[in-house]
Amino acid sequence: MQLLTKVLENDHNIFMFGDQHDGTVLSSHSGWRKLIEMMNSPYDGCSNNYGIDGGDMVESIMVDDKRFSPEMLKEPLPLEQMEQAIKNREPIKQKLLAILMGNHERKLWQFGDITAKVCEKLGVDYGTYAAKIIVQDKHNRLMYKIFETHGSRSITSTADDPKRRQVNMELILKRQLKFKAGDCAVMIKHHAHKLIACKPAIELYLTDNGEEIRQDYTHLAQNEIYIHPDSRWYGCAGSFLKLYGDGISGYAEIAEYDPVQLGFLVLVVRDRKIIELKPVVLNI
Repeated sequence: MQLLTKVLENDHNIFMFGDQHDGTVLSSHSGWRKLIEMMNSPYDGCSNNYGIDGGDMVESIMVDDKRFSPEMLKEPLPLEQMEQAIKNREPIKQKLLAILMGNHERKLWQFGDITAKVCEKLGVDYGTYAAKIIVQDKHNRLMYKIFETHGSRSITSTADDPKRRQVNMELILKRQLKFKAGDCAVMIKHHAHKLIACKPAIELYLTDNGEEIRQDYTHLAQNEIYIHPDSRWYGCAGSFLKLYGDGISGYAEIAEYDPVQLGFLVLVVRDRKIIELKPVVLNI
């Protein structure tokens, strides 16, 4: 766990992405180029763009791993993948608030901390496996906090109805994250390769003043000591890993995983207020 404090402009965007899995032919290079292009261009009328990389930058699967297959003999070795991960992030290194360790990097701990080395080379803060990012304005006033973890649990639903399936996955995401921090308005995980954005719930309630009944609505808190779990933004930040490739069978295909939307999330903040957690789908 790392506690990181960042001073950002009142208007800004934070691109939350991860699970690039570079090194495998199933990693979408065009999707990654799209991310870099978007981060280096105005988004929603704002040029103050930042990013949080949630880990699994590289595939780094060795021959003794159960996920290894003969096709991987064509892939670069993990150290080469690490060097490529550094090159991939050079165009956005000044915008990255943190890079987290993923389970694929952690798998090779006996050879060293790949994520820490990438962070050192790029001059980016190392987020370890989970981090809390405290976002302040230029006057050091708290805007909001983010809880970010690579994660280790999957998010699946076997419901037949697509609406129920979507709601089930949002509830699973919320359940996995809500007890990890009580003061974070935004809670994000990776690893599951799902692209999910769950908005806070606003509910009607009634009160009285001794003479009449009045109605009001719960408000969206973002910088309080404790933020109710229903008032937070939750996200699973997608991936760049395709399910199928021509002439090869990756471990996701072999494990009978269903197709998922490739992409990432963008947290939109205007006038110090969180406006939206927006999923960006890569149609590639």
